[in-house]
Amino acid sequence: MSSMLTSSQQKTICSQLGRVKLQLLYKASIHGFTGAAFHQRCDNRCPTVSVGYNASGYVFGGYTKQPFSQSGQYVHDDQAFLFTFNEEKLLKYPVTGPANAVRMMSNCGPYFGEALVLVNGSKAVVYSNPGNYYNFTAAEMHGNDLNLTECEVYEVEEHTQLERPWRTITWESEKRKELIQSIQMYKPTVSSVSQVRVLLIGPVGAGKSSFFNSINSVFRGHVTSQAIAGCSTTSLTTQFRTYSLKAGREGKPLPIIFCDTMGLEESTGAGLDIDDISSILKGHLPDRYQFNPSAPLHSEAHSYRKSPALKDKIHCVAYVSDACKVSIMPKKLEEKLDAIRRKVNLLGIPQLVLLTRVDEACPLVTEDVRNVYKSGYIKEMMQEVSARLGVPVSCVVPVKNYSEELELDPDCDILLLSAVIQMLRFADNYFDEISDRFSNIETKE
Repeated sequence: MSSMLTSSQQKTICSQLGRVKLQLLYKASIHGFTGAAFHQRCDNRCPTVSVGYNASGYVFGGYTKQPFSQSGQYVHDDQAFLFTFNEEKLLKYPVTGPANAVRMMSNCGPYFGEALVLVNGSKAVVYSNPGNYYNFTAAEMHGNDLNLTECEVYEVEEHTQLERPWRTITWESEKRKELIQSIQMYKPTVSSVSQVRVLLIGPVGAGKSSFFNSINSVFRGHVTSQAIAGCSTTSLTTQFRTYSLKAGREGKPLPIIFCDTMGLEESTGAGLDIDDISSILKGHLPDRYQFNPSAPLHSEAHSYRKSPALKDKIHCVAYVSDACKVSIMPKKLEEKLDAIRRKVNLLGIPQLVLLTRVDEACPLVTEDVRNVYKSGYIKEMMQEVSARLGVPVSCVVPVKNYSEELELDPDCDILLLSAVIQMLRFADNYFDEISDRFSNIETKE
């Protein structure tokens, strides 16, 4: 469930309310343009920001600190206000009759005084009557276009900044150099393997390809875009791709390969097939294998690698999860990830979670990426994704991928490189386990 409010608009609204963030509760195009759907998602939640959108391009709505209900009564709120956006600028209309600031009607959406109602009478329309407890002009607020194309309600949540970071991280340029050198100098503990293979798995749009592009950018010294990445509802990656990294433009290959997969999707027969995951983990799939969501690769197929060596197998799995969507992860997607995790566990492959878009999820981190381990909210998200995916919090690593930037940022690089270091450490554990297994077999013989 993605927000129609841009991050810039969210920041502008939040700047009126203090150190807060917005959590999307209700989206009419998904849950329904009805009073019942609105109340089911939003009753007893507060404070809230309600936003209407129309075909004329207007973005407008209201704020109340009072919880919604279906009592039919007016509720007092001296801090309520209506607003509209004039491009990126917020025009604010404070309540003039606080005793009648909000009305709790069961067959409507958000109902501000008698001045503005979004989803009026369970229809995708606005009721607008300026001057009734709020003063505004209809033309300025919504351009007299009373048909809604969308309605969203967000809960306003406090942002907590912890006194001291809960994970230790060094943000100096020397640390960045040290991390780069450690990755370049790394050698797997098993002589038959020269490069660690890390499989990236995650929902469509979580940032798998962007993560590879970001790591590649760090080693190239500028922002690059080798893997196809972007915003789409279906996977932009349609092939199994293995991406090798180089130290600089002419540099030698680094000891890590990222394997990018098709995005996971909720529905059956769409997105990455779970049987294909097994083939990837065991090293059967060739590079550039074209995914077919309705039919996994068969062991008799021409391109099937029948006897993969250890170097062809996956040595670490990284689940990529969007910090902005952890709380609204669909049940079916969670079940798919659970099924994958069980397969990975059976093969004894170590797993970690890359939590992407931490800067978009938390204004503290937007201000300064160094706040990532001082943000109570990011800590909560890491705990939640840990519980949902069944991995310890120590295996959850927050990152900020490069998306809009043209130049590198040393702090983002440190987060990205730290994630790669964790992958190499986890792969070492895997190789140690395999070596132990072989030495036990030899001892028995």
